[in-house]
Amino acid sequence: MTSTTKQAPTVPPRRHRRRRNRRSTPLTIAMLAALAYFLLPLLWLLVASTKSTQDLFNTFGLWFSQAPQLLTNVKETFTQDDGVFVHWLLNTAVYAGVSAVGAALLAAAGGYGFAKFRFRGDRAAFNLVVGAVMVPTTALAIPTYLLFAKAGLVNTPWAVILPSLVNPFGLYLMRVYAEDAVPDSILEAARIDGAGEVRIFSRIVLRLLGPGLVTVLLFTLVATWNNYFLPLIMLNDPDLYPITVGLASWAAQAQNGGAGASSDMLALVVTGSLISIIPLVVAFLLLQRYWQSGLASGGVKQ
Repeated sequence: MTSTTKQAPTVPPRRHRRRRNRRSTPLTIAMLAALAYFLLPLLWLLVASTKSTQDLFNTFGLWFSQAPQLLTNVKETFTQDDGVFVHWLLNTAVYAGVSAVGAALLAAAGGYGFAKFRFRGDRAAFNLVVGAVMVPTTALAIPTYLLFAKAGLVNTPWAVILPSLVNPFGLYLMRVYAEDAVPDSILEAARIDGAGEVRIFSRIVLRLLGPGLVTVLLFTLVATWNNYFLPLIMLNDPDLYPITVGLASWAAQAQNGGAGASSDMLALVVTGSLISIIPLVVAFLLLQRYWQSGLASGGVKQ
């Protein structure tokens, strides 16, 4: 009579389980340091917005004062100089919104053209675009000002919007994205059905390029919203200032004690800075789902 013995299930070696559960202490420290680097300035801005100018210098920077006055600072920020802060905020929204949408559409059209069409000099033209990515925008500010002065566009909204429409990095990003996101078979099928190139781009390509389009839009939105040097040299009318140049003028008044300066002007500058980042945070939270959907669709093999 033969006896059958049941074999116990194999258990992975303990050393492998230890490797799987082991955590990297240096990596954790590095992540915490990066988190503190990005969040501490925001925490300081939030705390400082609740203080008066005197408390900004007399209290600890990362903790609230005994008499917080956030609502008072917000009210005075919106009412200072007959509500000019609201005007600056609207100017910035127009500049950034028009520039972001226009730059995203131009980058999508250019990237799609470089990815799916072949023409004489296409490689040299794309290398020129890649080279333009390396040129800092501040180096082009003075030539752009001279060009716009000749065209009579200085001290107009177009002096801020038109330069922001040119986004070499966005075009490069859309070209790389369009190569994989837009199948050639779909384009050929649409052409066989009689669709023109404009209709193909507007009805098919833009939908396939959605995540990349949103990426370029957000990058341009943030860059234009935070742009300071270009509006500084292009605009001299306070009614056309964006929020960056406007807050800088308030800060100069607070330091020099100029006309219209109050004792809490510096606190208003800090509070205005806090208010100015809220639209960017909201825009990112509303548009991040397009990034997530693009990553998910890119991870599925077809």
